[in-house]
Amino acid sequence: MTVAAKICGLSTEAAVTEAVAGGAAYLGFVFYSPSPRAVTAAKAAGLCAAVPVGINRVGLFVDADNDTIGEVLAEAPLDLLQLHGHESPDRVADVRLRFARPVMKSVAIAGPEDVLGAARYEEVADLLLFDAKPPLRPDALPGGNGLAFDWGLIAGRSWRCEWMLSGGLTPEILPEAVRISGARAVDVSSGVESRPGEKDLGKIRAFLAAARALG
Repeated sequence: MTVAAKICGLSTEAAVTEAVAGGAAYLGFVFYSPSPRAVTAAKAAGLCAAVPVGINRVGLFVDADNDTIGEVLAEAPLDLLQLHGHESPDRVADVRLRFARPVMKSVAIAGPEDVLGAARYEEVADLLLFDAKPPLRPDALPGGNGLAFDWGLIAGRSWRCEWMLSGGLTPEILPEAVRISGARAVDVSSGVESRPGEKDLGKIRAFLAAARALG
């Protein structure tokens, strides 16, 4: 079984083209204005247009209301909605039903109690995304901070839905992260950038090659 890869925070045609060419299974577009990776719905629509069938176009939202999500979907053809804030299980279920899209819920992990808390979403989300808990500082983003958590916290666990590993991944540490966690899908953003919000085409290529080599 191969390791599926998601390249998140895409904002240029060149980066999308590189991700597609490298075999990414998911392409992520951020609709959260404080992020340096944020794109408009119109920009995302243009980037999504050339994505081949079979590659999931993912929209990342942080505690967004229905109007915000609806306005994006009116322009951008997204296949999967990623909720990366403090959304409750009820909110996840509502978004999934209201917008008729599968939903991936991010879960911030720092300790065993966070892993236990993830079980609340198993029945309402289509996928779970395990990410490192953001640092305690005013400018910290909900994700994309380049931090990893203890992968052993989720090792050997069985979940009732598919899941993805995120947080501080790079081409170099990907094999170890997958070996310890048992992940069959991985997500990267800052780990393939030259600086926040600027994707490095060579790093995207290297990350996807590393993921393919794990298959």
